[in-house]
Amino acid sequence: MKNVFLVRHKRHRLPRRVVGLVLALCLFAVIGVIISQHVYNDDLQPVSNNPKTQIFTVQSGSSVKQIADQLEQAHLIRSSWAFQLYVHGENAANDLQAGIYALSPSYSLASIVNTLAKGKVDTKLVTILPGVRIDQIRTDLINDGFSPASVDQALNPAQYSNLPVLAFKPASVNTLEGLLWPDSFEKQPNTNPSVIIRESLTEMGQHLTSSVQTAFAREGLTVYQGITLASIILQEVSKPTDQAQVAQVFLSRLKANMPLGSDVTAYYGAVIAGQSPSLSYNSAYNTLLHTGLPPTPISNVNADALNAATHPANTNWLYFVTGDNGTTYFSTTLQQQQANTAQYCHKLCSQ
Repeated sequence: MKNVFLVRHKRHRLPRRVVGLVLALCLFAVIGVIISQHVYNDDLQPVSNNPKTQIFTVQSGSSVKQIADQLEQAHLIRSSWAFQLYVHGENAANDLQAGIYALSPSYSLASIVNTLAKGKVDTKLVTILPGVRIDQIRTDLINDGFSPASVDQALNPAQYSNLPVLAFKPASVNTLEGLLWPDSFEKQPNTNPSVIIRESLTEMGQHLTSSVQTAFAREGLTVYQGITLASIILQEVSKPTDQAQVAQVFLSRLKANMPLGSDVTAYYGAVIAGQSPSLSYNSAYNTLLHTGLPPTPISNVNADALNAATHPANTNWLYFVTGDNGTTYFSTTLQQQQANTAQYCHKLCSQ
């Protein structure tokens, strides 16, 4: 019987050094992935907590890399690489839209991509408040980001001569005081302030309806004088019911050729002359010293004041005073007015 020798094939084992190297490479790869993921996650975070926005323009035809590089250079994102990776990972490469945007370093990378993908072009509301002077509107517009030169040009009445509301302004008057309707207007980074002024003037014209014009005419006023009256009413009192009664007081005084006796007109005349508010400063606006209406409105108006000027109360008051408690007291005689003032107006009337 033959001996059968089983031939065993010898296993070829890798040298320990090679195995160690492979394991080390795998470990380094895993560590690299972990580090890369950590870096990537960090790069998705906002650059800083600074909320201040800056204008960023995406030009038409820009590639994802070009946009990413520009964002990084503007310090709006941490990494161009992370931006590109995120955009491609979200399949948003074809969604990024050209336009002008307001972006902040406090925005996350995802928020910035979302803004660019949805075409959320920067807009901002510019608000013209009621009861403010034209110089205050000028300051507000400059604070909204418009240049002083562009604002001054926008407030020049000459460029709006084709608007119906300008037909009510006397030719001798070279200001838009009182003619700007208070509202909020949309502003984009390339908006000229004249666009906002034109929209405001247009709205004002829409409120000067034929019924408003007829109401002013019925009281013997031009439309411009009616606006002037409404501006004084708005500065004097804020409650609509009081405004209607104040309108009646002023209209009665005008018809009796009495001075309006309005403190706010005197203050306005002093302020626009560069003086401190004063009741004694002698200007054409001081209705404590001069009869009739001032030469221009003393602020812009709102719907309540315009309604009061066109719908005065059916009363016979000739005087009024607003007390320290905010209540307005009306009277028909000077003696009653003096008594109301002595009783109700200590702090306000001593200013």
